[in-house]
Amino acid sequence: MNGIDALAEIVQQRTGADAPVLEKLAHHVADAIGAWIAASKTSEGKALIAFRKHSQIADRSAAPSLDIDIATHVALVRLSEIDDIHLQSMTTPGAIAVPAALTLAAALPQAEIGDVIAAMLAGYEAVIRLGLAIKGPDVLYRGIWPTYFGAGFATAAVAARLLRLDLKQTAHALALSLSFASPSVGQHHAATTARWFSVGNAARNGLTAARAAQAGFTADVEILRSHLFAEVYGIEPDVAALAEPNLPVFEGVSLKPWCAARQTMAATQALREVLATGITADDIWDVTAHVPPPHLKMIDHGVKLGDRASFLTSLPYQLALAALQPAQMATLDPAAPTPLPLLESFMMKIKVAGDEKLLRHYPAVWPARIVVTTRSGEHSREVQNVPGDPARPLSAADIRRKFVHFVAPVCGQATDRIWHSALTAPCSREALLRLMEELRGVMVQAGD
Repeated sequence: MNGIDALAEIVQQRTGADAPVLEKLAHHVADAIGAWIAASKTSEGKALIAFRKHSQIADRSAAPSLDIDIATHVALVRLSEIDDIHLQSMTTPGAIAVPAALTLAAALPQAEIGDVIAAMLAGYEAVIRLGLAIKGPDVLYRGIWPTYFGAGFATAAVAARLLRLDLKQTAHALALSLSFASPSVGQHHAATTARWFSVGNAARNGLTAARAAQAGFTADVEILRSHLFAEVYGIEPDVAALAEPNLPVFEGVSLKPWCAARQTMAATQALREVLATGITADDIWDVTAHVPPPHLKMIDHGVKLGDRASFLTSLPYQLALAALQPAQMATLDPAAPTPLPLLESFMMKIKVAGDEKLLRHYPAVWPARIVVTTRSGEHSREVQNVPGDPARPLSAADIRRKFVHFVAPVCGQATDRIWHSALTAPCSREALLRLMEELRGVMVQAGD
């Protein structure tokens, strides 16, 4: 068993979805579209849109190529940090599967809506299963970014369905995309837009792999069992994670309730729940946040102006926001209008510690516990699941509120229309094409 052939068969056999899965998929599509639109107004998003614009041929009348579009669209959704996430694989699958499937389907007149649904779900399956196979939560903290590593793999699965590749071509497309894969883009906290450009380009390579397989190129379908993973990457892949036909993967994907690294959210939610009992920031003397030890190094740090990632991954900063500026948790750039000295003063009250006891159900669950000391004594709260996790799902109204919050400042009165198109895009080719036309207009406006 090599894993690739088995996954190719799973991709081939995907035929739409039952009603509960389709409803969940529609909400994840709408959530990804909200992220896509909101990201277009960030400085990083504008840089991506400028790259897309500059990639046009000299007469400026032709549109960018399909692969450039996929690269740009994937990068926009992923940079938002409000895209969905699968905890156990440490991947953010919707940022790859949704824009890749929508972009490619819109360009293929023969793509039926059933194929689009199957392609999206195939993309989710591919990147999540690969993340499980390489033990994403372990390798991330070695410097291997699972979503980046699997972006081409997911797009190859999407394209294999929409291009209607046969079983052997699908396997070769998946294998070839892995041969293109790279484990890392360097520091996770580097203040650079190249991180997002890179993940978009990785997704673009998946389309290239599928086209190459369609043209007759073959690849090493034994790649997961080759020396590359064991000797170069230091990974022994669990090929069974790719091969198990009934593994529930999409059902385990979470939505994010606000903009931040997911590793910070359980502790932040715990503090929010303590504050909801009537305790105020002025009452708090100190806070100790207990987190899973693998998360500690990533989230126990300060912030640096100009480095957006440092604000999104700093647990002390996120806790200070929750206590002093909770409205700022719902922006894509939480540093922008915030009085930093005030927050930094509160951050001095916070200690972050690893707690082995929180690893009981890790990595399927990312819990945290906080202890808040006030004038009246200690207040402790442990959170296993945050709003948006499968065990604590957001309601349809919650998802719509999140969408409107992020999209309305960009699209104004068109927000309701775009919401409807996004929600129905997995069910109607007309809605899909209408949605893509709206998104093209958003990017043109953002690039002006």
